[in-house]
Amino acid sequence: MDVDKKEQVVNPWEVSAKDGGKIDYDKLIDQFGCQRLDDSLIDRVQRLTSRQPRLPPPRRIFRTQVLDAYERGDKFYLYTGRGPSSEALHLGHLIPFMFTKYLQEAFKVPLVIQLTDDEKCMWKNLSVEESQRLARENAKDIIACGFDVTKTFIFSDFDYVGGAFYKNMVKVAKCVTLNKAMGIFGFSGEDHIGKLSFPPVQAFPSFPSSFPHLFPGKDKLRCLIPCAIDQDPYFRMTRDVAPRLGYSKPALIESSFFLLCRQGENGKMSASDPNSAIYVTDTAKEIKNKINRYAFSGGQDSIEKHREMDFWHISSLCWILTWRCLITTNHYPLWGFYLIAVEMTLKFFYTFLDTLKSFYNNLFFFFSQVDIPVKYLSFFLDDDTELEHIKKENANGRSKKRLTEVLTEMVERHRMARAAVTDEMVDAFMAVRPLPSMFE
Repeated sequence: MDVDKKEQVVNPWEVSAKDGGKIDYDKLIDQFGCQRLDDSLIDRVQRLTSRQPRLPPPRRIFRTQVLDAYERGDKFYLYTGRGPSSEALHLGHLIPFMFTKYLQEAFKVPLVIQLTDDEKCMWKNLSVEESQRLARENAKDIIACGFDVTKTFIFSDFDYVGGAFYKNMVKVAKCVTLNKAMGIFGFSGEDHIGKLSFPPVQAFPSFPSSFPHLFPGKDKLRCLIPCAIDQDPYFRMTRDVAPRLGYSKPALIESSFFLLCRQGENGKMSASDPNSAIYVTDTAKEIKNKINRYAFSGGQDSIEKHREMDFWHISSLCWILTWRCLITTNHYPLWGFYLIAVEMTLKFFYTFLDTLKSFYNNLFFFFSQVDIPVKYLSFFLDDDTELEHIKKENANGRSKKRLTEVLTEMVERHRMARAAVTDEMVDAFMAVRPLPSMFE
């Protein structure tokens, strides 16, 4: 769905703000009917689970009905997913799975993970075979997060959709008109019909009857969906049709913490732009390069860049003044110095433009506090005292250095865990089977 088209676009396929501005999450909250996850709700989660929540700051959005049900003693299951469009996950993909793992362990509930290889086949112009291959590769990254195979079912749409699942898809499709689908998802006459047919596929894992091998006779079991807020259109549609089909409305935890890189706060990481994302397959050198070159922190890419700019600014001015003196005193042929002076003037001009750009970036940072390294650290760094110290000392460039250390260590840890994931383990997670100990 487009939210205030003139200012921003937020839907499952695009997140952007006009003229490089910020995403207005307050508008999204009003539009999507959510509430912020405040300290009282966080305390409630901690009381119910006896575990300290680790939630994506700074903005957390939640629908609380599932907590009410859990407090009454009712059980629920978790549902999240991944659209496999790249060989490996980037950090923007990884965070929801890290949080979902916390929820599974804290509440001791089963989890279903949908791999929408059919969606990416239609949206990314991938072949069916390539989409299926990417789904299995992404499953290895997901399993490496540490999910419990006795409580987790991972499925590929191409492999699993059929039977009870397909029947439920048809039921949803009959409840949603074409006009409504176009209004929710922004479809146009140029989109092929495969795109229009997909929303029910992502909707129906929200309903337990889609998994008869897991939840036989438990059609009233509630579902909690951790996801990014750009996925909300799917589940607003789902919540709208659920009562008409006799199901409970799914509850959602929607994170507005899009992990950003060079775009600032007007978009999100993109698997199609490798420089906008830090992948779990990146080397330490690649991580350092991306943070130094693309993670905006109010100034230039690095200290070296600052020094280089200062040098060229001063040296260009000195050389131009020197050539001017030589020309006016007729010490050398004028034409040669004229060419050199033109060259140096151009260099000075471009340096001046860079200086203006640097000034604008610093001014923009001062007013908007767009500091991507600190935003990363607010999630990945557990030491709040150190985080506050880094915020105060950020002018010295410490945030990028510390972020490089934290992410390099985390990515290396994930790489080792992924290397231990075998094809047999993937088959075990994706096997259609009952999970007898899923609520234990």
